[in-house]
Formats: sequence, C-alpha cells, structure tokens
Amino acid sequence: MDFITKGLLVNFLFILLALFLVQMIYMAQYANRLKDLKGWVVALFPVLSLILCMLFPVSINKDLVWDLRWIPFILGCLYGGYKLGFSLLFLVLTMRYLQGGVGFYIVLINFTFITIISTLISKYYLKVNVKKKVAISISLTVLCLLNSYYLTTSLFNIPLINNFWLKYLIIHIIGMVISTLLWEVIRTNFQVLQKLIKAEKIQMVGHLAASISHEVRNPLTVSRGFIQLLSEDISAQSRKEYSEIALKELDRATEVINDYLTFAKPTLEKEEKINIQDEIQHAVNVITPLATMNGVQVVFSLSKEDQYFAIGEKKKFQQCLINILKNGIESMPDNGHLQIRQSVTNDMIKIDIRDEGKGMTQEQINRLGEPYFTTKEKGTGLGMMVSYSIIKSMNGTIKVTSDYGKGTCFTLKLPIFK
Repeated sequence: MDFITKGLLVNFLFILLALFLVQMIYMAQYANRLKDLKGWVVALFPVLSLILCMLFPVSINKDLVWDLRWIPFILGCLYGGYKLGFSLLFLVLTMRYLQGGVGFYIVLINFTFITIISTLISKYYLKVNVKKKVAISISLTVLCLLNSYYLTTSLFNIPLINNFWLKYLIIHIIGMVISTLLWEVIRTNFQVLQKLIKAEKIQMVGHLAASISHEVRNPLTVSRGFIQLLSEDISAQSRKEYSEIALKELDRATEVINDYLTFAKPTLEKEEKINIQDEIQHAVNVITPLATMNGVQVVFSLSKEDQYFAIGEKKKFQQCLINILKNGIESMPDNGHLQIRQSVTNDMIKIDIRDEGKGMTQEQINRLGEPYFTTKEKGTGLGMMVSYSIIKSMNGTIKVTSDYGKGTCFTLKLPIFK
C-alpha cells in the first residue's frame, strides 16, 4: 500500500471518529435526558471530520491538496440544509485559502457549485429511503470529482496521474457509502431513543395514575362506608368510633396526595436552618415503636460536638428520614440492627443508614426513586420517590450500596450551612 492510499485511509478514520463521537453524544443525551442537542450535533460530524481531513491532507504538489473532505461536506449539505451547507463552504474556502496554491480557485468554483446543488435537493434527500440516499450521495461524489478533474486538467492545465485518480475515486465512493449508512444508523438510533423517552414518560404517567387511584380510592371508600353507617340508628360510642376511623382514612388520603405534590414540586416552600442531629434524633424517636415491634435495635449515638446545620424544610426532611428508616426496619423481618452514623467530609454532612435486611440487586438499586417501583409486596414506591425529591431540593444526593442477602446502606450527603 503506497503512501497516498494510507493518507486517504487515515482521512477516512477521521470521518469514522467524528461519527463515533456523534453516536456517543446521542447516547449521553438519552442516558442523562439532555435537551436541545439535536441542532448542533448534526453539524458536529461534518465540521469535525472536514477540519481533520484538511489539516492532514495527502499533498500532490504545491498547487493541489487532496483529501476526503468531499464526504463530510456533501453529507453535511444534504442533512443540514442551506444553513449548514454555506457554513461548511465558508470553512472550506477559509482553510483552503490558508493552504495556498492555485487549487484554491478550483475549490472555490467546484465547492460553490456542489453546495448549491446539495442544498437545493436537501429536503427531498431527507424524505427518501436509504437506498436512494446512498445513490444520491454517490452521484454527487462522482459529479464533484469529475468536475475537479476537468477543472484541474482542462481549465488550469495541471496534469494528474491516472493511477492516483482512480484510487482517489474508488476510496471516495466506498467511504461515501459507508459514511452514509453509518450516519443513517445513528439517526435511526437517535429517533428510537427519542421514542423510548416518550414511551417511558407515558408509562410513568400511567403508573402514577394507577397509583393515585389505588392509594386514594381505598381510604375514600372506607370513609364513605363509615359515613353511611353514621346515618343509621347506632349508639353514641359506635358513632364516635366510626367518625374517628373515617377521619383517619381521610387523613391518610391527604398524606398520599401530599406525597405526590412533594414529588411534583421538589422546591422548598419554606427554607430554614436545620440541626441535622436533632432531626435524626426526632426521626429515631418516631420510628422506635415500629422498630421495637419488629425486634429491630436502632443504633444511634452522637455527641454535642457533632452538631451541623443544613438548609431545608424540617417537616420534609423528617419525612425523608422516616421513610428510609421505615424501609430499613421493614427489610429485617428476623430482627437485626439499624445503624445510623453522621460524619462530615469536604464540607458535606454525610448520613449513613445501614440495615441488615435482605439487600437489593444492582438493577433494583438503579430503579430506586422511580414512581411505582418498590421491593415490598404492598408498597407503591412513593416513599423513596419523595425522599429522593426532598434530598435533591436540598442540593444533596442519595447513594445506595447493597449486598444481596446481607443488607443495604443509604448514604445521604447535604451541604453544610455556615
């Protein structure tokens, strides 16, 4: 393989590198639910690969510079339309002018001609199938190369080596076919990922609707039943008991609605300075009766020197701690220890809540905080969903580590208020 062929293949690797980078950005967009990337990502492939190809060309003489710039240029014009097309034209002309030589005028004539043709058929190109796209791309490639050959040999009287020109033409055609197919695959994958995001949103709405109807209907049905009983001829004692049960069920329905509102509106309604140690102690006091009933021992001891403050809303933070502590206790049906430890690292308050329950798999950990996902038989996932939302609103994070069959550790990190 001669030096020129190796140089052209290196150019083609630059094109593949740009395509690979675009694919990675699309995947990152899906994983992180990023928005407003589509416009500039389309331009990233032709711009990056075109610059790399022109920075590392295969030079023939002082007047002519040969590389694979036609592949990203034509695809950029076809997929990006006239805005991207003329931007690429300006970029090519600027870089080619700096390289010098009479070849600049060949580039000026040929690239301007191809830019006009490519941008005019861009809308049609985007609507046709893959086979027609490949055919159009190859046709434009052959057209521009033949035009370059004619301008070089006839108009500027610069001789060309036929053996090199044949290799140059073949590599261009093969490169254009591969690049077009890869770009179509990337665009198709992106569209599929967009549909998956929409499907996940629709599924989430469905789960939320089912969860709300299930959680709210039950206490309302119970309340309605006992209110109906109040209209009957019953004793004063029974009337009082029925009223208390109906009110408790209505309060439970209110709590469920408040949980959803907390998730839907994670911002703090009332910012205040929170003594983290006091709030942990309060949550432990609330949860101790449940722990005693389940034979679980809560281990928590701190000195006055360990008092640190954070900004948040006391009631919501207490709700978050109680949800996590309650889950830890319920995960240990056969007794155990629930350990709570507070520490400080890098101006962050760290709270470790470790249980000795059955633990979770990595897949379950990844889904924690999702609506309607729970590891409990009769759970709804609302507790953890709300807890994640509360910690996020306090500019904190929750990290979960677990050994299946051994236990789970929830690590809460909150910025210290100074």
